[in-house]
Amino acid sequence: MIKSVFVIIGTIIGAGFASGQEIYSFFCVYEENGLIGLIISNILLGIIMYAVLKKSNNIKLKSYSELLENKNIPKVIIGIINIIVNIFLLISFYIMVAGFSAYFQQEYNVPKLIVAIVILLICYFTFMKDIEGIAKINSIIIPILITIVILIGIKANVLENAKNVEVSNINFSINWCIKSIEYASYNSILLIPILISISKYVENKEKQVSIIVTSIMTIISLIIFFIMFKRPDISLTELPLVYIASGFGKIFKYIYGIVIIFAIYSTMISAGYGFLQNCSTRKNTYKVLAMSMCISAIFTIFFSFAGLVNLTYPVFGILGILQFLIIRKQTI
Repeated sequence: MIKSVFVIIGTIIGAGFASGQEIYSFFCVYEENGLIGLIISNILLGIIMYAVLKKSNNIKLKSYSELLENKNIPKVIIGIINIIVNIFLLISFYIMVAGFSAYFQQEYNVPKLIVAIVILLICYFTFMKDIEGIAKINSIIIPILITIVILIGIKANVLENAKNVEVSNINFSINWCIKSIEYASYNSILLIPILISISKYVENKEKQVSIIVTSIMTIISLIIFFIMFKRPDISLTELPLVYIASGFGKIFKYIYGIVIIFAIYSTMISAGYGFLQNCSTRKNTYKVLAMSMCISAIFTIFFSFAGLVNLTYPVFGILGILQFLIIRKQTI
């Protein structure tokens, strides 16, 4: 069960999350209101996790396609949803590559091309393992990542920052409300295929897994939120948390660099594995598709990481809402 928890967390925590770009763009810009939106998003994700895991085990799902085909959803709609999900998984993989390359260029002035080639070679060999192999990798990476985030939070005095929250500034706005739903929904696109893959390992423990993941993600999200709370100086940085950690000295800069590397790699393999599982039916096809995906990902070095996050994630957030509404009766 614990390995499954780490796989789910590793799927959610990627370059956008660990760098602070996601939390800043979706929540910090709304200040106190963003705090409420952040909590709502994590609760929604917890509900989606439980619903998908429970349904997967009840009807013994083996793939995302089976989830859609289980009831009377028109084939045209199934095809559209599958296309949306697979495009998002592929783009998420590409964005992780862009984030990884951006980090090493920004912090160490290493050419993006070299970084991309190295990480994509590592990814290719990782994809040759099954979901259990990926679970083992995440069971090592995620605990380290969580520990480091907490240490950075302590150094940044997040409890003091939390005291600066002015309850009187909290008010309902359609903008932050939509953003919180978008955040949960686009994460669900990436999560659902992975949840189906690991569901058999958490049979009869779906509720516990969902609660544990939601609790951990809420705590980490809040720590990152309060590190960046009311920090206008980070609005133009590609990797805001790396920028803040660098201000604490070289040691913290390098420590948080480990978080970025682990987080990106974890989500990269989750997104890539989900895409490959959905799109390949045979072992030979799987290998060819994995190689093609890794080679094509090199071209992401020509795009801005922050630009990719801010452009694509809100769009897929809207599509994720539509997906959830369509399959809602199948999973709850």
